[in-house]
Amino acid sequence: MTDYFEKAFAAGPVMGIFRGYDPERTVAACHRAWDLGIDLVEVPVHVPSALPSLRAAIAAGRERGRQVGAGTVTTVAQVEEVAREGAAFTVAPGLLPEVVEACAERDLPHLPGVATATEVSRARALGLTWLKAFPAAQLGPGWIKAQLGPFPWARFVATGGLDARNAPAFLAAGCRGFAVGSALDDPEQLPLLAQLMPGG
Repeated sequence: MTDYFEKAFAAGPVMGIFRGYDPERTVAACHRAWDLGIDLVEVPVHVPSALPSLRAAIAAGRERGRQVGAGTVTTVAQVEEVAREGAAFTVAPGLLPEVVEACAERDLPHLPGVATATEVSRARALGLTWLKAFPAAQLGPGWIKAQLGPFPWARFVATGGLDARNAPAFLAAGCRGFAVGSALDDPEQLPLLAQLMPGG
């Protein structure tokens, strides 16, 4: 499962998150990300009404040869649901062993949220090395650098309050990737995000 994110973020450090959009707007946002060279996109399923948007994004991804993940997956029932829909990976705001196990049983790569050294340690014990640093803007780049001291194996994806302007500091601190949402709706942000992609 760790190989999935290794390969995915090797193509570029940016992941798009599209929360709370209706299916049409979600698909449009996905295409905007893909056109920019951002292959990784996540549609949070924080409420049941978000499932149609995930479903639409997955269908659009199939047409373009792209995979779509499900975010805010916090229960085993959600794992089962998004697996049936065809999600390629799952993301969570926190670290829940039962969710990690359910994803492993279905060969679904999982990116759990961590915010403490204890959670980083527990993630490793569960076999995970790719971790979502959340909420990144509040943790700060210094947190990333501090954690990589005792945990050099950790592969952090900074998430929460990130955009093209503050993301470079997190990459410089050692993050392997970062996630953005509203920045992909901002015309001023798009060229800046493009510059952070390979060849940008």
